[in-house]
Amino acid sequence: MTLLRAFIALEIPASIQQAIQQQTAGLRKSADSSLVRWVTAGNLHLTLKFLGDVSSTNVQFLTQMLSREAGQHPGFSMQLGGLGAFPNPTRPRVIWIGIRAPETLPAVYRSLEAATARLGYPPEERPFSPHLTLGRVKQSVTPTDLQRIRTALEAANVGQLGTVEVTSIHLMKSDLKPTGSVYTRLFSAPFASK
Repeated sequence: MTLLRAFIALEIPASIQQAIQQQTAGLRKSADSSLVRWVTAGNLHLTLKFLGDVSSTNVQFLTQMLSREAGQHPGFSMQLGGLGAFPNPTRPRVIWIGIRAPETLPAVYRSLEAATARLGYPPEERPFSPHLTLGRVKQSVTPTDLQRIRTALEAANVGQLGTVEVTSIHLMKSDLKPTGSVYTRLFSAPFASK
């Protein structure tokens, strides 16, 4: 049986991906790839549910579920901007771009969590905190490296990046390559009309 790594996500338009690249160029130069695994612009997206290894049989169930769940929610707009880090800027592990969205986004998230749980996928234990992962700090960084990253984060100024009109949700496949992850859209389900 063939397994594929899959996740459910909202896509970000290329124009905003490029704006993110431009506004974070200085940060990525100061905290270079020896310290942080930066996400390429084309891979920036909002993950709603990481599914892990999925069988080809389950892909069919997931597409049916996505169509049903998306049809229960209207499309919406979300604003992207600002910069932060998890767990916090003092001890950054994940560097992110912020997202502001109406209550529709958390409602979609909760409904997906319930629907994927019914299909046997374990629920997420962390609270939902919508963001775009910009980079992951490498495990091997020294305290001096960490200070360099903190200084770069403090110096970075990422303003408003734009508004995303969210009209559909996507089932994505992730292929891990030596050059990084390659994401392929397997299925898209439109949200209900506003």
